[in-house]
Amino acid sequence: MSDTPHEEAHTGPIKTPKQLLATVFLSFVVPIFVIIGLVLFVTSANKPAAGADDMEKAIDARIARVGTVEIRDANRPLKSGEEVFKAQCTTCHSAGVAGAPKFGDVAAWAARIKTGYDALLHSALAGKGAMAPQGGGDFDDVEIGRAVVYMANAAGAKFPIPDRPAVVASADAAASPAAPAPAAPEAAAPAAAAAAAPVAEAAPAAAAVQTASAAGGTGEALYKQVCQVCHAAGVAGAPKFGDKAAWAPRLKDGIDGMTKIAIQGKGAMPPRGGSQASDADMRAAVEYMANAAK
Repeated sequence: MSDTPHEEAHTGPIKTPKQLLATVFLSFVVPIFVIIGLVLFVTSANKPAAGADDMEKAIDARIARVGTVEIRDANRPLKSGEEVFKAQCTTCHSAGVAGAPKFGDVAAWAARIKTGYDALLHSALAGKGAMAPQGGGDFDDVEIGRAVVYMANAAGAKFPIPDRPAVVASADAAASPAAPAPAAPEAAAPAAAAAAAPVAEAAPAAAAVQTASAAGGTGEALYKQVCQVCHAAGVAGAPKFGDKAAWAPRLKDGIDGMTKIAIQGKGAMPPRGGSQASDADMRAAVEYMANAAK
C-alpha cells in the first residue's frame, strides 16, 4: 500500500518558503496596525470637537465685563513727575506731537510757564486742543500736577513739587476732657434727623462715583482718555477715528491682531498708547474704534 495519502493528510497550508516568510511578516505587521488603530480611536475621544475653541472664545466675549470698579488706596505713595511723564505724557511731549510743547524746549514752554502752575494744571486735567483730559485716569490729580511741574521745571520754571494736603487733627477735639451732656428727648429727634440728612445725600453721590468708575473701563472712556490724542486728528500716521478708508487694511488683521499692535506699540505709537491700561481695556478701546470705522 502506498504512503502518499497518509503524507498528504499531514501537509499544512504553507508549502513554499515564500508563503512562510509572508506568514511570519503578516503575523508581526497586522497586530501593530491593529494596536495603532486602537490607540488612535481611544485618543480621538479626548480631542475637542471642531470649532470648540471658537465657541469658547465667543462665550468669553459675550460674558466679558462691561466696566470695572476700581478701589484705590488714598494713602499709597505718590508717583513722581518723571514716572507719570514717561507713562502718560511722553507720547506727545517727547516729540512735540499735535502742537504739544516739546519736553525741555524753553521757547515753547516760556509763554505757558508765565500763566502759572494752576493754569497749566487745569489744562492738563480738563484737556486742551488735541490733548485729552488726563484727570480720572491711572493717576490722581496730584500726580498729574507733579508731571506738569516736572515738564515745566525742565524748561526753566521753579514750581514746587505738589503733595497731598496733610490731614491735621483738631487740637481742641483731641484735648476735649469731657463728653457733652445728653440732649433732651425733644432735641434728640431733630438732631438725629439732621445727622441722617448728610448720609442720605451721600448715598446717591457714592452710587454716582461707582457708576462713573465702572464706565471708565469701557473702550470709549479709554479712547477719550488715551487714544483720542492721536486718532481724533490722525496725528503721526494714526488712522483717524471713523475714517473707513484708513481703517480698512487694519480691520483685516481682526480685533486680536489690532489689539496686539496696540499693546506692543507700532511706529510713533508707544505700547498701550503710553498708558497703563490692561489688555482687556486695550481690546475694548480697539473694538470701539473698529466699530466706528465699519
